[in-house]
Amino acid sequence: MTSLNSNLDAGAAGEGGRLWRGAHFLALLALCAAYIQGALTKILDFQGALAEMTHFGLLPAPLFAVAVVVFELAMSALILVGRFRAPAAIALSLFTLAATFIALRFWELPPGMERNMATNAFFEHVGLAGAFVLVALHELRRRAFY
Repeated sequence: MTSLNSNLDAGAAGEGGRLWRGAHFLALLALCAAYIQGALTKILDFQGALAEMTHFGLLPAPLFAVAVVVFELAMSALILVGRFRAPAAIALSLFTLAATFIALRFWELPPGMERNMATNAFFEHVGLAGAFVLVALHELRRRAFY
């Protein structure tokens, strides 16, 4: 029985390999999309970014806003181009977990729709953080066998 990796590797030179690489890139782009969009939104509405940082107690707000923009774009770029992909994926995973615990403290909200929405968003972000760990593990495994 052949492994999934050997089947993918066997087609790497042909059309199947191009399709797999394209799907792989699109999946990575989908994972990074929220960070790219978030950074661009902060750039286009810097006053809104400052208000967001202040709201969450991240002061000085300009320093944190610029740092978040640079971090989100840099880590996304590293993941997408495949340079230092594993460390960048772990960094975005840890960033996501930290931001989730800062911004989505559903346990502090009274029962109701707002709490339910915050709870759902919290666990969606935990899932996103887990997906970045999988990206890192996949990259480390890939590098170990090539």
